[in-house]
Amino acid sequence: MKKLLNIFNNTEILVAPSILAADFSDLGSEIKKIDKSGADLIHIDVMDGHFVPNISLGPPVIDKIRKTSELIFDVHLMISEPLKYCEAFSNAGADCITFHLESDDDTKEVIKAIRNTGCSVGLSIKPGTPVEDLMPYMNMIDMVLIMCVEPGFGGQKFMADMMPKVKFLREYIQKKNLDVHIQVDGGIDENTVSNVINAGANILVAGTAVFRHPKGTEYAISILKK
Repeated sequence: MKKLLNIFNNTEILVAPSILAADFSDLGSEIKKIDKSGADLIHIDVMDGHFVPNISLGPPVIDKIRKTSELIFDVHLMISEPLKYCEAFSNAGADCITFHLESDDDTKEVIKAIRNTGCSVGLSIKPGTPVEDLMPYMNMIDMVLIMCVEPGFGGQKFMADMMPKVKFLREYIQKKNLDVHIQVDGGIDENTVSNVINAGANILVAGTAVFRHPKGTEYAISILKK
């Protein structure tokens, strides 16, 4: 049974640790650790080496780690052709599937395909894409993901100039009374999180700041939520 994003209020502050920063030699234990540390979702980055210059895990790995946690599996497809893979990632255990507006496929077709799998739908934009390009799809989706780094690699520097996009979206969502979450990914840590929340984001993706915090994952997640 899928766990959908609508179990959360879209103003509730949620933390989604990105397993891209986890120790892949012991991934199951890493996920169990953040599960017990107060995480709300588990963010899983999928890269095809074409849409972004990196390659990461696919459906078989997600299928294997699904049994390690009952948290929402928040799967971010940084791939050129998401339409081909929606069903495979859903079957592997995704609860929410996010794809990029800049992908090669028709946006409405991908939204429909994800919805048909029973998953929540997320739509993401790269830093160079105007936020206004999302407007035709806002009433069709459950979450917007604003990238605050160029997608593809973890540990990059936070781009504060993306915050006006977040502010614009929060105001638009409130004006239109939409049940849409705003997720932000890239360089989120205890130094940048205030900017992100004040701008209006409510789902915080953090990799390095959670998995590699010297005081541990529980402390790292609690600091982000505070």
